[in-house]
Amino acid sequence: MVVGRRRAAEERREFEEFAHTRGAALFRTALLLCGDWHLAEDLTQTALARIYASWHRVKHAESPAAYARTVLVRCYFSHRRLRRSAELPVLHSVPEQAAPDHDPALRVALLAALAELPPKDRAVLVLRYWEDRSVDETAAELQLSPGTVRVRALRVLTRLRRQLAPHLDSLVP
Repeated sequence: MVVGRRRAAEERREFEEFAHTRGAALFRTALLLCGDWHLAEDLTQTALARIYASWHRVKHAESPAAYARTVLVRCYFSHRRLRRSAELPVLHSVPEQAAPDHDPALRVALLAALAELPPKDRAVLVLRYWEDRSVDETAAELQLSPGTVRVRALRVLTRLRRQLAPHLDSLVP
């Protein structure tokens, strides 16, 4: 009985350490996926709760961080599927703090352009370029083929460039 409590306390401590070290990165990924500060917090919390429920398996995974990202992306897709018609995404949401040494106008324009993308396309961009995942890692996390990831990334980047082109002169010094 005492051994079981010690093991449970140790697992809880390990999970808390994992959540503390990976929580901010998961939140940033969620914010880029959904574009809404509060929804990103909810998605991150939901993902961490799901990870905690199976922590005894997750901690032995090859990459618990990759597992956590996959859970987060699936939470995002699940939320998108279950969103009721009365709920509207917040497209004008701006983070409370601007990133240091970056132009806030460019950041806002980019977040607005990302908000207009379909969920899968947005997930491909965020995982592939923000999270700096390889094509194969992105494909595995989204359950797509590597070729599909390449094609989606190319098409979405072309679309983003076209959307941002009229604003680039005023946004980039």
